[in-house]
Amino acid sequence: MPPNIIRATQASKILTPTSGRNIPLYLPFLYPQQRSASILSSLSDNPTAYHRKIRRGRGPSSGKGKTSGRGHKGQKQHGKVPRGFNGGQTRDEVVHGVRGFENQFSVDMKPLNLEKIQSWVDQGRLNPAKPITIRELAKSRCISQVKDGVMLLGKGSEKLTSPLHVIASRASVSAIAAIEAAGGSVTTRYYTPASIDRIIKGRTNPIHSMQSQISLPVEVPQEQKEYPIRLPDPTGRKDIEYYRDPAHRGYLSHQLEEGQGPSLFFKTPGFGTQVARKTRSKAASAAENRIW
Repeated sequence: MPPNIIRATQASKILTPTSGRNIPLYLPFLYPQQRSASILSSLSDNPTAYHRKIRRGRGPSSGKGKTSGRGHKGQKQHGKVPRGFNGGQTRDEVVHGVRGFENQFSVDMKPLNLEKIQSWVDQGRLNPAKPITIRELAKSRCISQVKDGVMLLGKGSEKLTSPLHVIASRASVSAIAAIEAAGGSVTTRYYTPASIDRIIKGRTNPIHSMQSQISLPVEVPQEQKEYPIRLPDPTGRKDIEYYRDPAHRGYLSHQLEEGQGPSLFFKTPGFGTQVARKTRSKAASAAENRIW
């Protein structure tokens, strides 16, 4: 109820005579008018929060008259110019190429959740008694169209019941914790797109390379086949540091000593060769700089 009606009602109760006579109809108008309870009709934004629409071609006094701000003659005055138009000659994108807007260091990993691996094990499509590599995952159709590797994720970790021994490109913290809690193991190792294609075709060993010392809890059957192409190892600093890190269960973690960090740039204090600095006296340095 608006405030003015409330005030009128209270005044009518106070001024009502005991004889029961009616209240004059003009009594509510004797009180000063108050602001309405609803102010939605008078709301407005700040004066500087918006700009007036530019009216073009409405005379020279507006600043946008006559040519409407387009200038005199030419393609820009007569019509619109497409983006990248270079006067009819070959575009800059064709001559110099398009650069930027693409992360050259990004990798396209195939995500693989634990619930899917456990489902394949329950169906008998994967054998938990043997190491599960990219070759087994591709042959069982658990994954397809692998580009840069396989990323092991921990979704559905509560459904994991089998002790698995997985070798993948990368693994999340939750996936590592879930597999190791079930009695399995996780090993991350380096793959290239070409090596993944050769692994699936059976031309490259999916586990071992020249720098690897992977020891699995399960016995790997000795294959009589000799692979024509070896499995490559990482050469970039970021890849080497990733697979040297024991927290990632990298296959190059055996290269680190106890307490040593995986970084190749920042050395751990107390590790590495320390070269003593040679101190020379001022007299010796002055003698060498003497001309005669």
